[in-house]
Parts: sequence; structure tokens; C-alpha cells
Amino acid sequence: MVMMNRTSILFLGLLLCLSQGCQSGKDKEEKLAENKETRPPNIIFILADDLGYGDLSCYGQQRFESPNIDRLAAQGMLFTNHYAGTSVCSPSRASLMTGQHTGHVAIRDNRSLDPSAYGFREIEGQFPLADSILTLPEMMRERGYVTGAFGKWGLGGPDTEGAPNQQGFDEFYGYVCQSLAHNYYPDHLWHNQEKIPMPGNEEGAFGDYAPELMQRETLAFIEKNKGQPFFLFVPSPLPHAELIVPEHEMAPFEGHMSPGTPFNGVDSGPAFRQGGLASQDKPHLAFAAMVKVLDDQVGEIMAKVKELGIENNTLIIFTSDNGPHREGGGDPEYFDSNGGFKGIKRDLYEGGIRVPLIMSWPGRIAANTTNAHPSAFWDFMPSFAALAGAPVRDNWDGISMLPTMMGQENKQKKHPYLYWEYHGEAGKQAARMGDWKGVRTGIREGNRKIEIYNLKSDPGETTNLALEHPEILWKMDSIFSIAHTPSVEFKLGYLDE
Repeated sequence: MVMMNRTSILFLGLLLCLSQGCQSGKDKEEKLAENKETRPPNIIFILADDLGYGDLSCYGQQRFESPNIDRLAAQGMLFTNHYAGTSVCSPSRASLMTGQHTGHVAIRDNRSLDPSAYGFREIEGQFPLADSILTLPEMMRERGYVTGAFGKWGLGGPDTEGAPNQQGFDEFYGYVCQSLAHNYYPDHLWHNQEKIPMPGNEEGAFGDYAPELMQRETLAFIEKNKGQPFFLFVPSPLPHAELIVPEHEMAPFEGHMSPGTPFNGVDSGPAFRQGGLASQDKPHLAFAAMVKVLDDQVGEIMAKVKELGIENNTLIIFTSDNGPHREGGGDPEYFDSNGGFKGIKRDLYEGGIRVPLIMSWPGRIAANTTNAHPSAFWDFMPSFAALAGAPVRDNWDGISMLPTMMGQENKQKKHPYLYWEYHGEAGKQAARMGDWKGVRTGIREGNRKIEIYNLKSDPGETTNLALEHPEILWKMDSIFSIAHTPSVEFKLGYLDE
């Protein structure tokens, strides 16, 4: 790329002016203003992995700071009632990509591919999204956006219809399989359909740290596409276990926090670099450092957008796919990662599904604002459709958040309820209706009882009010039946009989 200083740019501009008969500066300014008004905004969607509601200092984290993400929040709007698609990776991301909650979405659990069905000798990738499903990147591409994804996918392996390039992304770089994304020093990544070996990352050796490689490609995508509308999806694997980071990133936290209980993982053998979690002697330090790396990368994205002069026409969104984890030495209790809410990853209590959400769009979204509008992953599809001028689909469960984003809350439609399923363990359901929350666990064990909580008076979900409020119990039971559509592939329990 040829770099020009300010003097060179002015000189070239003068030559152009002379060659065109010195068109008036006023006409040029009017055309430039017209272009900015008619061009749809760039969208950068940053998705953290297993980052809890309380894992950012702008959401109350006390053990460490997240200055760049805090700055993003100060530039825009911080949401306090936003929810992931569900409490684990694949179905939560499927909800984001399709505009459907987990009672309707095609993928409802973390399930690896059956290699025999595709002729594979080895399993890589999860149950694939079908070609027939309209995805968020497909919608954006139809509206003239160039699309890119850099990070962890988890919605279909290579050579399946769920692969990123088959689901609307012009360019992909990263992990196709979320199980292999457990390893931050993998033996390979994928660039579109090409498997890229990682030299030096073989068994017993560390080479390139994958988040750094994916960040490099992310910044290059922004640079390359700065002159046209783009949709950039950045599903970072950070700070999902394994808990590992370059040593120098941990140094600032030495002596400032307990190192934590050492975790003994898989450091050799067949599982090494194939989904097994590496050992970590100082898991607290490693976790804090991983969030720092994530925060640094958000800062680099913000800086790149500003450097290229596209800041005022770029919407940056930051959120997380579910609540915090305990795997690999994770310690959500020490960090208060769920922000004081009940539950963690795999729970449908608030700590498992309520996540940070920050939106920044200078000049459009009011700076330094906080919003309590209840929203969820399935709201992004209609929100982006409104921004890009795409038609709304009848099978979407989401409601556009654009009025809230633009400060027009009197025009904001609201959900009659929000609904979640989790198919792991023995099956779970949850719904939020206003301030009321209903949770059912152990579905495949025959449990039909529903717990009822009032989130306004009891945000920690400590007191089950089912006996005191039979009318709310009845409404939740109705929602659980109505919102769940049986799936051939994913059986929740007696609701599918």
C-alpha cells in the first residue's frame, strides 16, 4: 500500500482540480455530504466468548480494568438488560445469525458433526446451519455490504453447508470448529476454504497466539474495505478456556491478585491441540490477561476506524455469547464475573444469559448513556435490516432496537416476553415477561415445576414466588409451550413427545 503525507494529498488534489477545470469547492462539499447521508453505516460486531456481565470495569469489575471497552461505552450506549441467545456457544450464535430465539432456531445445542455423515475421518466443526436459512451476513451482502468474519465460528464445519463462506461471509479467517478454539496455539486455522497450518504449534511447542493472528486479519479487512459499506463480525475466542496467554501479558497482574488454584490440563498426547485444555499455574492472572488482550484489540479496532476517517459512519457493537465459565481454572466467584446475578454458563438464570452490550456510533447514538431496554440476540437481525433497508421476515422473533439506539424510546416496540432453551444436562427453559422471570430445569427427568422470580425486587433470583403468584406461573407455563417448536434434531423432552 502506498502511503501519502498531507502535503502529497493536497498537491494531488490541486492537480485534479486543474485537470477538471477547477470545479467549485462548494459543489464537492455538497456531493461529499450527500454520499455520507445516503451510504449505509459500516457495522463492526465484536462478540466475546464466555465473558460475564461483571467482567468489564464499566459493568463493575473490581479486580482489573478494561479501559478501551469502557471508552467505547463512554462514546455510546451501555445496556443493562441485554441477553445472549442462550447459555452456550453454538445455539447462542445461531440465534444471533438468524434472528430467532432457541425455541425456533435450527441449532439448539453444542453438537459436533457426525463424521460418517460427511465422509470425514476426523470430526471438525459443529452441527451446520442449513443453506435454506437466511443469515445475518447473507442479508447484509444482499444489501450491498462486503462481509467478513475473523475468529470462532461454530455453526458448521469445512465442506458443509454451514461453513462461514456458505453462510454469507465473503472472507473468513479463524477457527471453524469451536472445540478446536479451546486451543490458543492451534495446529491450524482456516482462511476461507483453505486449511492453514500453524508452524511451531505442534505437540509440546508454542508458536503463534491465534487471537493475534485473527486481529491482524481483522484490521486488514477494515483497511481494505474502508471505501464501501462493510459488515465485520469479530467473534473473538477470548476469554474462553483454555486459560493461556503470552507470558508478558500476565506480568502486569503479578502481585495484584491471587494467582488462583493451578489447573492440571492436557499438555501432551493426542488431545493436545485438539480441544484439550492446557495446564495453567496462575489461572487468575491468565484470565485477567486474556480480558486485557481482548480490551487492547477493541482499542486497536477503534483506533483503526478513527485513523481511516470512517468513525462517524461506523456502528461498533460489543457483547458476549453467554455467561462466565469454570473450565480450565476459571473462577467466576473470585472475579464476580456474573455481576452478582445467579448462575454461570449453562444456566438460564440471569448469570448465564444476561451479558454486556455496548453500542457506539458517534453523532447518532448519544454518548455516555445507559439504557435498560430488555433485548436479546434475536433483535440484531431486524435492527440491522432497518439500518440497511432490508425487508423484515415473518419468521424472525426479534424486534428492531433502532428507536432505542437513536434515542426515540417512545417509538420502541417491546417484546411480550423473551424466551430461552438449553438442551444440555437434562434440559432447561426460561422466559422473561416484564419484571417476571420463569425458569424450569430437569425437563428430560420429568420435572414440570417452574420457578418464578421478580427481577425488580429480586435480581439475584433468590426467592421462588411460584406459590404466591399462580397467575404468573400459568402465564410462564403457557409461554414455555407456545415458544417451543419441536425439532427433529434437538429434543428438549416431554414437549417433543
